[in-house]
Amino acid sequence: MKRIALAVLALSVAGLFGTARAAEPGYPHGKFTGDCATCHDPDHWTPARIARDFRHKDTFPLRGAHKSATCRSCHLSLDFGSVPTACADCHKDIHRGELGTDCARCHTPVNFIDRTKQLENHRSTRFPLTGAHVTQDCESCHPSQPQGALTWVGTPIDCQSCHLALYQATTNPNHAAAGFPLDCSMCHTPTAWDRAAFDHAGTNFPLTGAHRTVPCASCHANGYAGTPTDCYSCHANDYNNAGNPNHIASGFPTDCKLCHTTTAFQPASFKQHDSLYFPIYSGSHQGRWSACSDCHTQANNFASFSCFLCHSQASMNSRHQGINGYAYDSNLCYQCHPNGRAG
Repeated sequence: MKRIALAVLALSVAGLFGTARAAEPGYPHGKFTGDCATCHDPDHWTPARIARDFRHKDTFPLRGAHKSATCRSCHLSLDFGSVPTACADCHKDIHRGELGTDCARCHTPVNFIDRTKQLENHRSTRFPLTGAHVTQDCESCHPSQPQGALTWVGTPIDCQSCHLALYQATTNPNHAAAGFPLDCSMCHTPTAWDRAAFDHAGTNFPLTGAHRTVPCASCHANGYAGTPTDCYSCHANDYNNAGNPNHIASGFPTDCKLCHTTTAFQPASFKQHDSLYFPIYSGSHQGRWSACSDCHTQANNFASFSCFLCHSQASMNSRHQGINGYAYDSNLCYQCHPNGRAG
C-alpha cells in the first residue's frame, strides 16, 4: 500500500509541475500550455507567483510599458489562450477609427504618448510639422468633436483655421483694417511668430536702400491696400522745402529718382546732365565743382549758366588769341566746347 501511495503522489506532482495539458477536464487556462511551476509551487498552489524567468508567449512579446502592466490588465479570465492581441482590444480608440486600428503606426509600447513616431508620420501628410508646430499638443489643431465628426483626417491646413482670432486681434499693424491677406505665411514663419517679415520684393515696389529700414507706418499710414508708389507721395515735403536748389521755383520734376537714390537722399546727383546737356560727371569737369550754383549762378534758372567761376577772362583771352569770333561769353564757350574739351 505504501508503494502505491508513493506512486500516486509522484504522478500527481509530475502532473502538477509538468507541462499543462489543456485538453484535460477542469483545466482553467484554455489553450495555454506550459510548465505549471512557472506560476505555482507545491507548498502553496495559490496565490500564483510568476517566475522571473518567465517569457511571454512569442505571439505577443512584452516590451516597454507592457512589461510593468499587471497580468489582469489583459487577462481578465484564467483562459490565457483567448486573449486578443490587437491594440484596439485593450486601448480605447480616441481617433474613432479615422487612423485605422494599428496603434503601432504612431505609438510605441515604451511610452504611449511618445511623439517621435507621431511626428515622423505627420511628415507624410499634407501638413508636415515644422518650427513651433512641432511642440504643440495634438488637440491644438485636432480639438474634440461630436461623435461622427472628423477630428484627425480632413483637418484644414490654411493658417486662418487656427490663427484667425490672432489675425483679428492684432493691431500693430491692424491686419483686419488694413485688409491683410489671411495667408499668414506671407509674413510669419512657424519658427518665430513675432518676428514677422513681409517680402516686399514680390510687390510692385521692391524695397531698396534706406527704404528697407523705414517703419511700415511711414508709407502705410492710411493702410496697406492701394498705397501709391511714386516718390512725391512720401517725399512731398522734401521736394517743397528744398532750397539748394529750389525745386518748386525751378520747375523740377517730382520724380525724385532722377537725382536721388534710395541709398542716400543726399547728396543728389543728376547724372543725365552729361548726356542731355554738358559733361560734369565725366571728362575734364569731373570733380571740378561742388554745387549746381557753381555754374548756374542765377537762382532757379537752370537755363542760364556761367563758365567764369573757374575760367578767368585773362586766362581765356590769352588762350584764345587769334581765334576768329572769340568773345568772353559763356554761351559762346558752350557753342565751341559742347563736350567740355579744348579745341
